[in-house]
Amino acid sequence: MSGLRLSSTILFAWLLAGLNCALPAAEPRPNVIIILADDLGYGDLGCSGHPKFKTPQLDRMAAEGARLTQFNTPAPFCAPTRASLLTGRYPFRCGMTANPAPDGGPVADTVALPASEITLAQLFKQAGYATGMVGKWHLGHKRPEQMPTGRGFDEYLGILYSNDMRPVQLMNGTNVTEYPLVQATLTRRYTERAVNFIERNKAKPFFLYFPQVMPHKPLATTEKFYQQSGAGLYGDVLADLDASVGEVLAKVKALGLDERTLVLFTSDNGPWFGGSTSGLRGMKGSSYEGGYRVPCLARWPGRIPAGHVSHAPAVMMDLFATALKAANIAAPADRVIDGRDILPLFTSAAPSPHAAIFGHQGPLLATVRDARWKLHVQPPRDPFLNLSKSGQRWTDPRGPDGVTILAPYEQYQPTDHPGLRTGDAPQPLQLFDLQSDPGEQKDVAAKHPEIVTRLKALYNEANRLVPAPAEPAPKAKAAK
Repeated sequence: MSGLRLSSTILFAWLLAGLNCALPAAEPRPNVIIILADDLGYGDLGCSGHPKFKTPQLDRMAAEGARLTQFNTPAPFCAPTRASLLTGRYPFRCGMTANPAPDGGPVADTVALPASEITLAQLFKQAGYATGMVGKWHLGHKRPEQMPTGRGFDEYLGILYSNDMRPVQLMNGTNVTEYPLVQATLTRRYTERAVNFIERNKAKPFFLYFPQVMPHKPLATTEKFYQQSGAGLYGDVLADLDASVGEVLAKVKALGLDERTLVLFTSDNGPWFGGSTSGLRGMKGSSYEGGYRVPCLARWPGRIPAGHVSHAPAVMMDLFATALKAANIAAPADRVIDGRDILPLFTSAAPSPHAAIFGHQGPLLATVRDARWKLHVQPPRDPFLNLSKSGQRWTDPRGPDGVTILAPYEQYQPTDHPGLRTGDAPQPLQLFDLQSDPGEQKDVAAKHPEIVTRLKALYNEANRLVPAPAEPAPKAKAAK
């Protein structure tokens, strides 16, 4: 009987082995790369129609993949948008409605993404992915647990905040590796690290978050690109950034990872002086479209058709949901996730998954828009509009110091405003038709009261969840 049992066991094992050999191999999990430019304008790319700036690698990415023309950030500033990208939640939900800054006073110095928030990196890491970050963090810098390696990233190289906030220190993990920092070579060094991360993790699934330094002020680039674009320092810096994207895409292709790597490219908000909004009103910091609308490209050969263009509105948190969906990773079920999977927008004529998209100004919701209409519930703002003084050169309080920059005397001035500065004067409850008036020049609220009512109702529904702004701390009385 024991011999019979042994023979049966061997036969069963043999049959099972044969069955396993006949099963198809599990499909490799896709890699995800998110490249985030800093202060890149809606009109800064060649594929967006800029007449002087040359961005052949990004143009090729658009030609080989998809481009969204109505992609929005939830805030016109850095940190709130970055928090929304990494958590899938509006700034008022994820607790990041202001910029951390080491030189902005004691309150700004301590601003950080709440520990209760769950980042893309944490979710990818839990799913067995290698997770790497190269570039600007801007979600907390005081303690190690607030830094990228404390929020799900296996490794990190970059500046913990903006490159004009002092001290400008290059971090490797939680350690300062360079100070003062030579910013002229920063784009190059970031690119080398990003490409190296891809090379080291080619045999396993990886998530790479690559928030580049440029074209945030102060602008800097290497001698290879300096004065070579024919479009000023901004054009030189864009050429450097564009080449960086090209190197990342080339590495993915050289390693045979093209068809299992989703690459997303966008910007954290509208442009600073010197950039272009392509005819939109306002700029970075503004609640006009120039502050919120940014480029968005996606490339995934075999999954995203070449040359696809979508005009459906989408928002930064959608990249969170899309990245997770692509990797078949579940989003957290214990909280509201505002982002939606927009792979259908990258591949088809699907409509927007959002009934409305909201725009922040600090802790307040300021705007609400749909595919056609935009309502400014709060009076529109363009805070950098009046920096220019006739006959005077503007002095940037966070200007380059001549040590960390290649071209300290070629930084742009308020006269180089990137957006429209005309149009109806700001008032509450202004309505603009973004189809016929993308530059938000003519308020049509009086002509379309039913649109105002509908959008205001959507705004009110979201706004009831927005925490009231904190009261400023009372000033101490002077001793008598």
